[in-house]
This record gives sequence, C-alpha cells and structure tokens, in this order.
Amino acid sequence: MSLIQNKKVHFNYEIIERYEAGIELFGSEVKALRAGRGSLDGSHVTVRGGEAYLVGATVQPYQSGNIPKDYDATRNRRLLLTKREIAELGAQESKKGLTIVPISVYNKQHKLKVEIAIVRGKKTHDKRETIKKREAERDVMRDLKSLRSEAS
Repeated sequence: MSLIQNKKVHFNYEIIERYEAGIELFGSEVKALRAGRGSLDGSHVTVRGGEAYLVGATVQPYQSGNIPKDYDATRNRRLLLTKREIAELGAQESKKGLTIVPISVYNKQHKLKVEIAIVRGKKTHDKRETIKKREAERDVMRDLKSLRSEAS
C-alpha cells in the first residue's frame, strides 16, 4: 500500500527501469509520511559523490508546533541503495533524455521505501495516445456496466 504517489509519472514519462530504495528520514518525517503528509510532485533523484539523493520532495511537519526552528520541508534526502545500483543510476542519468524520478513512498514491513524509476519524457503525441486509450477503456467499462444493469 502506497503512502504517497507521484501521479503524473505514468502520464508524463515512459518508464524504462524501476528500483526500490530505502530513504534516510528524521523520526517526525516518518510519522508525517505515514500520515500521508508528503508530496513527490516535481521531485527527482540525483547521483553525486557515490550517493543518490531525493531532491524536491516535500514532507510537511507531523506536528507544526513541535518542529525544530531550522526544519526544511524540501531538504535533499539520501536514498539507500547498493553501490552497484548507484553506479547504474549514475550511468543512466548521464545519458541524454533520461532522468530518475520517484514513483511512490510505501511501507515494506516496518520500513519506508521509495520506488524510483529511470524514465524518458513522452512527446505530446504519445500523451494524446494515452488519453485516447484511457477514454476508450472508460467507454467500454461504461457499456459493460449498462449491459449488466439491463440484464438484471
């Protein structure tokens, strides 16, 4: 079950490869994410100095009156990956047209995990095709539903 999702990833990008990463958080950030008080909109992953960081993700404080004065809701958060995975991500990130974005944050047993993906941006005509497919599926489901109600 996902706690927060980046809903526009599937519409704006073509997913090439997925990874699962741990994330380094403060205790209050873990509570806030479990309460659904975060956003992955506009965030991405960068690889620097042999480490991967989640940049641009927002985690609102769990209790607004009980946070440190210097708390930054959009700070860079380190992702916990193996050296091999970080090397693969760094190589893919340097290729033209590819980027790394988070898809969702979810619970796995008692730990929070981030699903990240190497993606390529979709062109406008690809986005239009996605919209057409979605609308066609809705029409089919609507027709099936009306047929079922008429048969009853």
